[in-house]
Amino acid sequence: MKKTVAIAGATGAVGQQMLECLKERNMDVDVKLLASARSKGKVIDGYVVEELTPESFQGVDYVLGACENDVTKMWMPWAMEAGCVVVDNSSAYRLDDNVPLVVPEINADDIAKNNGIIANPNCSTIIALVACDALKKEFGIRRMVVTTMQAVSGAGVKGIADLENQIKDENAPKTAFPYQIAYNLIPQIGDFDELGISKEEWKMQNEGRKIWHDDDLLVNCTCVRVPVLRSHSESILLECDKEVDVEKAKDVLSNALGVQLKDDPQNKVYPMPLDTTNQDDVFVGRIRKDLTDPTGKTLSLFCCGDQIRKGAATNAVQILEKLLAQTEQ
Repeated sequence: MKKTVAIAGATGAVGQQMLECLKERNMDVDVKLLASARSKGKVIDGYVVEELTPESFQGVDYVLGACENDVTKMWMPWAMEAGCVVVDNSSAYRLDDNVPLVVPEINADDIAKNNGIIANPNCSTIIALVACDALKKEFGIRRMVVTTMQAVSGAGVKGIADLENQIKDENAPKTAFPYQIAYNLIPQIGDFDELGISKEEWKMQNEGRKIWHDDDLLVNCTCVRVPVLRSHSESILLECDKEVDVEKAKDVLSNALGVQLKDDPQNKVYPMPLDTTNQDDVFVGRIRKDLTDPTGKTLSLFCCGDQIRKGAATNAVQILEKLLAQTEQ
């Protein structure tokens, strides 16, 4: 029998991208779209959106969650009571010890350990770890220094509107960010703690440790909002366990799952957000040794990935594919 998959938060950017990914992958499932009461009756790709209620999950096998934390926590008990398995894109359960946090290219085996919930990591974490996983296997990674350059669409529709409106008129109202984003950079994503570190910046270390099963991983992260519509970019320095070889690094990356090597700087070939937009691989390039490190154990790289696709919707649908494959075995 066909399985039924519900998308909770189906009218948002991630929810709509989840539906698109299901279609692209020709997944043989029945689909149910759920959203708030104000979206009830809206039609998306021939599917009529239903209001999300306690009864919504009856007869549903799997749920792809694309809601904010507070909304997710509201409906999660309803889904659990109905016996659904949820792949959740919010941060509500990512660091729960009883919830696997999964990037299928890295730790797909953790999917089988679920108790009804599997969490999708933060978008920047997914992009960074996909870019670096093969290097971790080859050289070991003890520390990462990361600067993220995050697109305005990461802040939703209001973020896109701010950029587009301010390009036309720099005095246009600010709705998503504390400052003008057009022609500007804002080195803040999330609230700061007493150490001056934002919630977004902590995610890279905390989630990276869980995904890689490495409690000793150290990450220094600076998150910056940039005037780019879509796809996040990251400048990453890796302090490895052993001396790195640049050509070997390129070789392992050229064969890494979910990675496209774009590294020919002499011919102006390197990752850029425009090139990763609307596709699922993480582009990696600008691979070079850190010449300030006499041990030769430090490697620098630059990567880009579509945060709505691989950083959110595609990653969730890939987890769903693994779940469906397990039920067929």
